[in-house]
Amino acid sequence: MTHSAPGPAETVLPAALDEAVHRCLVAGFAGTTTVPDPLKRLVDRGLGGVILFTRNVRDADQVRELTGALRELRPDLLIAIDNEGGGIGHLVAAGAPEVPGSWALGAADDPRLTAACADALAGHLLSLGITASYAPVADVQSRPENPIVRTRAFGSDPELVSRHLRAWIAATEARGVASCAKHFPGHGGTVTDSHHDLAVDPRPYDELDLAPFRAAIDAGVPLLMSAHVVFPALDPDRPATLSPRILSDLLRGELGFEGVLVSDALEMKAIADRYGEAAGARLALAAGADQVIVAVPDLDVTLACRDAVLDALRSGELAEERVTRAAERVRRLALRYAAPRRPDAVAGWDAEAGLTAARLAVRSGGPLPRPVPGAHVVDLFPAPHPALNWGGEDLLTAWRAIDPTATGTAVTGEPEDAGIVVEEVLRAAAGRPLVVAVCDAELYPWQRRLREALLTARPDALRVSTGLPEPGSAVCAHGRGRVNLRAAAEALTGRTG
Repeated sequence: MTHSAPGPAETVLPAALDEAVHRCLVAGFAGTTTVPDPLKRLVDRGLGGVILFTRNVRDADQVRELTGALRELRPDLLIAIDNEGGGIGHLVAAGAPEVPGSWALGAADDPRLTAACADALAGHLLSLGITASYAPVADVQSRPENPIVRTRAFGSDPELVSRHLRAWIAATEARGVASCAKHFPGHGGTVTDSHHDLAVDPRPYDELDLAPFRAAIDAGVPLLMSAHVVFPALDPDRPATLSPRILSDLLRGELGFEGVLVSDALEMKAIADRYGEAAGARLALAAGADQVIVAVPDLDVTLACRDAVLDALRSGELAEERVTRAAERVRRLALRYAAPRRPDAVAGWDAEAGLTAARLAVRSGGPLPRPVPGAHVVDLFPAPHPALNWGGEDLLTAWRAIDPTATGTAVTGEPEDAGIVVEEVLRAAAGRPLVVAVCDAELYPWQRRLREALLTARPDALRVSTGLPEPGSAVCAHGRGRVNLRAAAEALTGRTG
């Protein structure tokens, strides 16, 4: 009787190689108090990291218990979170420090304040048992119509971005928290959000915004995150996350980065719709990534990515040496950052740094208008981005906290009947100063139409921008973090909270 040779799917890999594959994965999951059994099994086999989201956060004590439970399963498990500050954050319910976001820090342009804000965020993370932060954003806001970077960037000048990156990275490192510069080699020159589709940066090589990433590497940043963006000048065929030319030749070879390179989330449509998450995991690791993020809480997606990598190793499609080198980088990173440095003795941080920076940013635009207490405030803004977890804070709430006599209207997303909204606003604002705030109106024609209709009827109305600064604005908040909106309200009322 003869037996056929085992197929690739039946070949058992050495235990060390199986563990190396798992080290190359970062998994999202659901739950706030218990660790799902499939995640436990992944951790048992060597899972490199987990990424937390708002869905995992109820309050500070709960997060500490959750991170403690995860670390009991595996002490060298990296526990990470997106923690950019401003409107981008998942730890509001856990008492996150209020900082204004990168664009406002760049507008204030005081690297010491940037460092103080980064220190506050990192200290808070450390107090919760989280030791890796997927921040700061190293992208340069290069295209006015870019839909995803915008106020997440420190600015549109590469040198300004670079000096604030250096300040952020140094302050985070001083806390013993791993920072991550993203999204290599830059997402600011696109007109597409890679959460929704494949983005392309058509610029020639010498116009790409690589300088901030060079600055981050020189500053010793331990993590870089890749962009799901095609750069025809570098590789016309594949997005950076899947491109050996970009990840291996450019980042490792030319720029000399020796830290851990992590992919942006594989379920983003730029990857998932064209390649699938599982193929994306295999291709990213082959291209030079050290870890791939699967942020969705459905652990079956993570398992499918894991299995695709295992199968590629069995078939020889993916080189063992590529995975073992990646896993070794992750192991070294975990030795430095996985365990908090004395979490019971986290020193305090400057709780006022964020508001100070937000106020400076508001004043950076020039003279402020005369105060308008008792105004009717119209706040027009798009619905929160589902992947970034901006909480939808509105200017009226911040305004009324310091001027209870104010009234207002918050319009989140395009209204069904703009005419009715205009009539209601004009009626409510009769006899009051009128303030009309927009957020990135150049991207949202409905905001421009509403503002124009209101200004036609009330040419005395004050214009405010809460996204990127717009010409003609009396006040620019430089972002929609709570301290951004508070600083704008203070400037317009002449009061402080």
